[in-house]
Amino acid sequence: MAEITAAAVKELRERSGAGMMDCKMALAETSGDMEAAVDWLRTKGLAAAAKKSSRTAAEGLVGVAVAGTKGVAVEVNSQTDFVAKNEIFQDFVRNVTAIALEQGDSIDALKAAQMPAGGTVEEVLTNNISTIGENQVLRRAKAVSVTQGAVIPYVHNAAAPGLGKIGVLVALESDAGVDVLEPLGKQIAMHVAAAFPLALTAEDLDPEVVEREAAILREKNAEKIVGKSDEVAQKILNGPIEKFKKENALLTQAFVMDGKTPVGDVIAKAGKDAGTSIKLVDYVRFQLGEGIEKEESDFAAEVAATAGLTKN
Repeated sequence: MAEITAAAVKELRERSGAGMMDCKMALAETSGDMEAAVDWLRTKGLAAAAKKSSRTAAEGLVGVAVAGTKGVAVEVNSQTDFVAKNEIFQDFVRNVTAIALEQGDSIDALKAAQMPAGGTVEEVLTNNISTIGENQVLRRAKAVSVTQGAVIPYVHNAAAPGLGKIGVLVALESDAGVDVLEPLGKQIAMHVAAAFPLALTAEDLDPEVVEREAAILREKNAEKIVGKSDEVAQKILNGPIEKFKKENALLTQAFVMDGKTPVGDVIAKAGKDAGTSIKLVDYVRFQLGEGIEKEESDFAAEVAATAGLTKN
């Protein structure tokens, strides 16, 4: 059996919200496979769906910028939050975001682009690493645009104008005026920041994500479908799967402002009130450090002492 470390138990606790001993058991049952352990906990009813919004395991900043009908979000990582407050680092993220707005979201092209004060983005980043004394990475960028309408930015808990830990862009295609699109877009962007949709529509959801969820639901509902015909069993399973799709696709999520109206209906009503069509064509949600593993802290020693585990 694979050795179960305190660090692994700590990570699984953070991801699942399950108890320490349950996490230890899940890792033991899955030979230390983290993703399989999450699924194991969920099939046993010991964990909710992935705590997506809490997995910010790296530091740095997300930058967002908009010009007319296009916008871009950029993430630059650092090792500590202290660096994110550094003016040199903030200026770098701000400049790279402006360059991406002009030139596009290809990371390779961004690294080769010229910075305002001279040197390429990659060269300046290398120099900043040497100057600040901490590793930094230009991780990702994404641009969105509309033919007619507006791209609305939102930064949750901004560290500086256009910079923060969660950056959102909402692209609304419409001939409505900015007096209509900007407040609507701001509310939708705030919803995106809070609700963490996985895709714009149910059809856009990653098939692998849906299938993984379906596999968990099949195991959780195994007793309910024993002895049932294939048709009845499928009906029992389809309800939860469709609910998962609805709750994770932006246009069908319940709008956070009232907790019940689908976002698509909110947009449709805004268009009707404005006397024109408004369509949400794209969005971006960058949360700092999504999916990046962070160096473990001394908390692992505390877990080890409590559960009798190996620290490393």
